[in-house]
Amino acid sequence: MDSCCEVRPVPARQRGVLQAALWINAAMFLIESAGGLMANSTALLADSVDMLGDAIVYGFSLYAVARGPIWQSRAAFLKGSIMAAFGVGILVQVAMKLARGLTPGVETMSLVGLVALAANLVCLRMLWRHREDDINMRSAWICSRNDVIGNVSVLVAAAAVWLTGSPWPDIVVGLLVAAVFCRSAVGVLADVARAHRVAA
Repeated sequence: MDSCCEVRPVPARQRGVLQAALWINAAMFLIESAGGLMANSTALLADSVDMLGDAIVYGFSLYAVARGPIWQSRAAFLKGSIMAAFGVGILVQVAMKLARGLTPGVETMSLVGLVALAANLVCLRMLWRHREDDINMRSAWICSRNDVIGNVSVLVAAAAVWLTGSPWPDIVVGLLVAAVFCRSAVGVLADVARAHRVAA
């Protein structure tokens, strides 16, 4: 996931595609995070963070790269901080779930997971014809492909919760996604710190 989190300059002909992907991911972040809270689903909340991460990356690719290295550094710090905060939030949600013995609502989890999968398939289709344009568009396509895999994981977790009556499949999938984002956040913040040391 680290490679798809990089921010690179975007040619004008690719802006429309990335803008559409940005708004789809932003909308799905809101829908998935609300659904995750309603269903007490760690996997949905973690997947919503993935959507937010993509929206932030697309936004930075579209707007931050043209504003100079200082602005880019601040934007990268904000991105890393947001990702880290959501990673910690997921861990808190897991602790609360275990303390209260909550099992996620499979119906909400499945419905929102299917909507998220459909949204990411739309993004994947939009990016498909641009995947060989350059490294920037290929990384965006890889992001969407990874998102589809994440959505399928949420649906598998929902099925496992339904079959077992246990919250653990949901927790495990959520923690795996959160771990990837925490790792990416640490990498981003470390890069920002290195850039500040070099500039000092």
